[in-house]
Amino acid sequence: MRLAIVTAYPPSKVTLTEYGYHLVKHFRLQKEVTEIVLITDKTEAAKDLDFNEEGCKITVKECWNFNDYKNIFKINRVIKETKPDAVLFNLQFLKFGDKKIPAALGLMLPMVCKLKGIPTISLLHNILEQVDLENAGITSNKLLQKVYNGIGNVLTRFVLASDIVAVTISKYQTILEGKYQSRNVALIPHGSFETPPEPNYNLPEGPKKVLAFGKFGTYKKVEILIEAIELIRKRTNEDIEIVVAGTDSPNTPGYLESMKKKYTHVKQLVFTGYVEEEDVPVLFGESAVVVFPYTSTTGSSGVLHQAGSYGKAVALPDLGDLSVLVKEEGYKGEFFEPESAASLADAIENILVHDSFRTYLAKANYRAACSIPMSDITQVYIEYFKFLELAKSKGFTLDVPILEKELMV
Repeated sequence: MRLAIVTAYPPSKVTLTEYGYHLVKHFRLQKEVTEIVLITDKTEAAKDLDFNEEGCKITVKECWNFNDYKNIFKINRVIKETKPDAVLFNLQFLKFGDKKIPAALGLMLPMVCKLKGIPTISLLHNILEQVDLENAGITSNKLLQKVYNGIGNVLTRFVLASDIVAVTISKYQTILEGKYQSRNVALIPHGSFETPPEPNYNLPEGPKKVLAFGKFGTYKKVEILIEAIELIRKRTNEDIEIVVAGTDSPNTPGYLESMKKKYTHVKQLVFTGYVEEEDVPVLFGESAVVVFPYTSTTGSSGVLHQAGSYGKAVALPDLGDLSVLVKEEGYKGEFFEPESAASLADAIENILVHDSFRTYLAKANYRAACSIPMSDITQVYIEYFKFLELAKSKGFTLDVPILEKELMV
């Protein structure tokens, strides 16, 4: 199989780059894949392909840019030239741009591939029905929200034109099957990026590091985290360092810089900026707790899966997709009220002060992460591509709900 993967890819700052990296890293080791055609966005620096020599050939085709109106034509041209046997899209609704037209045009690509007869799977990390448009920084205008939801319905149908649409949360599958009467939606878990050897769960000497990791400024806010740590410092003797790792959300440029200025008086506050892939293990490994200072969610959390992979305790809000992940995949954490610094302070303090509780959460999350490694997830995609090829050769339509029931048996 010559597999084309359409995704943003490091060192790109576009959303889902980390997931794209690990898709490529693990698909290249699948014996059925003879070549990966990586159809990715343009970056000044070279793409991060620092894998060992094991695995299939990887051909990089940098051809698109965030908010480029011509992305649909550029990507379509590369697919036509490279003639892949199958295509996997790594998508969310703002994948190709935060402007309406380029974002919409990009999401038409799965339908274009399907019309060409190329077996096509679209991995959809979020659905608009579950996105808080105001908290996500898209619009707070109620009328515009209705317009966006209407446009979202159309765009969802474009993506559903794929042979298979993969979602990472069962709730998404239920919504798409019910609202759109779709029979091609598959539940494929997010998977854990890495499964390092089990850590010893002891913390390094020095201050206890409290980590927040991601793209900040819309529904991910650092203010509540900083204020919560300041509350803990007033009532305990804990030596705590706050580590904010990552960049601004594309919708809120300058947010982290404004936070640096606002909290210059706060001690032991570190803003790391963009974190290179090779630095991620150290970042998580040195942390005592990983915090999710979210006011809403927009899909399955890669950061939660990473925290589990490195055996870390987490403090998270009991809302949306995070709550579903905890229930469905076995992760554990200390919950807090989403917009309450006092509640977050209690959650973090419970973990930092009670070392046995921190270790209990860390071990549970490591077990949850190990249960669904990314190698297994990519194998599931391979099996679905095989079923698509079989359906094509036999002339029947693949019915995912029936197939899933048969596989469960």
